[in-house]
Amino acid sequence: MALVIPALVLAAGRSSRMGRAKAMLPLGDADTFLTHIVRTFLTAGVEDVVVVVGHNAEAITQSIRLSGLAARVTLNRDYDRGQLSSLQVGLSLLDRPGVSAALVTLVDVPLVSPATVRAVVEHYHRTRAVIVRPTRGQEHGHPLLIARSLFAALRAADPAAGAKPIVRAHATEVGDLPIDDDGAFLDVDTPDEYARLVSLRPRSPTA
Repeated sequence: MALVIPALVLAAGRSSRMGRAKAMLPLGDADTFLTHIVRTFLTAGVEDVVVVVGHNAEAITQSIRLSGLAARVTLNRDYDRGQLSSLQVGLSLLDRPGVSAALVTLVDVPLVSPATVRAVVEHYHRTRAVIVRPTRGQEHGHPLLIARSLFAALRAADPAAGAKPIVRAHATEVGDLPIDDDGAFLDVDTPDEYARLVSLRPRSPTA
């Protein structure tokens, strides 16, 4: 059986600092944050992309359907419990025989390149590190790769603590991957940050 590494996009939050759903923010000529991220994973060769929605679920789900992109959408009804709850919903859907790991990213980080996605997957295949993280100095970026051996621990994690303690406990120098991609580290949370971002006018991912 061929090993599969699906991708999980967490897009369930309220986007309270932005004031409107980040998943639906226009990006470039045709995309939104969310469709651009999904397109990036597909361009990078990821065959199974799952989007976890919560707040504004109906509108965000419809935007994916209208885009024609091959992504699955799942609902986190408890999205107000925090990001870990969305990760748990997504991992439960993805976890099946043949899956060796999952790529995880946030809708807040829309400009990761397909080359970075491919590099993270290739680094996992070379090292079998249970956590692979793009790094730049002391920064850690996206997407984060989590081996299947950690799925159960994440599903049982303390909601108050979130996923970070588990990720940090299993992160290693071997799994940290230096990446020269500003988009892997660009987190957009506020209207001012969004205004700066749109001046970049990103195109649909091709590399």
